[in-house]
Amino acid sequence: MDTKKEYKGFLIDLDGTVYLGKNRIPTAERFIQQLNDLKIPYIFLTNNASRRPEEVVAHLKNYNIDTTEAHVYTSGMATIDYLKKHHPKARIFPLSGEAVRSQLIEAGFELDYENPDVVVQSYKTDLTYEELAQATLAIRKGATFISTNPDTNLPSERGLMPGSGATMAFLMASTQQEPIIMGKPHAVIMEGALEQLQLQKEDVALIGDNYTTDIKAGIDFGMDTIMVLTGFSTRESIAGLTQPTYIIDDLSHWTVS
Repeated sequence: MDTKKEYKGFLIDLDGTVYLGKNRIPTAERFIQQLNDLKIPYIFLTNNASRRPEEVVAHLKNYNIDTTEAHVYTSGMATIDYLKKHHPKARIFPLSGEAVRSQLIEAGFELDYENPDVVVQSYKTDLTYEELAQATLAIRKGATFISTNPDTNLPSERGLMPGSGATMAFLMASTQQEPIIMGKPHAVIMEGALEQLQLQKEDVALIGDNYTTDIKAGIDFGMDTIMVLTGFSTRESIAGLTQPTYIIDDLSHWTVS
């Protein structure tokens, strides 16, 4: 690779960047091992709120990646941090999977499905129409609408599956309300991750495969970006858009020292 900037740390997407559904990406595994060996700070920055941080760590072992909870920041964690700052005593309707629900409880929030102050929507595979109806009614009555992330699709070995953003779009249509979005490409998750990483954004690069979430998050936040062609976006799909700082086929094309 041509001359590149040396970064003190990295924010790294997961699905499509470190693995692809159930499929390994060995070049990414070797890159993470280099970061561990050289003690270079990094955080796995994921819009996927369906796993708690310890579950992310356990899941990564399936891909030969050893890491710790200190290296994980999810849109679910960003949501908890945001609620603590802006809605500390709110009653929450979690239109979400068990990971977000359990984190809300552990953070001390009261769950209320009948008269909530806030509806927190995230990826949920057993979603029912009745839950969508309840959330719609709550938002229409004045509950704050928060979505963990806008990802319309999730890459998998089967193809692109419906994501949190598909549910978010349903609620936007049924309520005529715009949600407050926690995940990439929005600033909330970026601010939380940098706070955890304890570095300045000028010294950090964001690595991801999805232009509309990962790369746009970095661009909008004023951070350098490295787009890998192992997942969602292609060179052709981003033609005419503001370009990433770097585009590489995979992480074997990026060396750290």
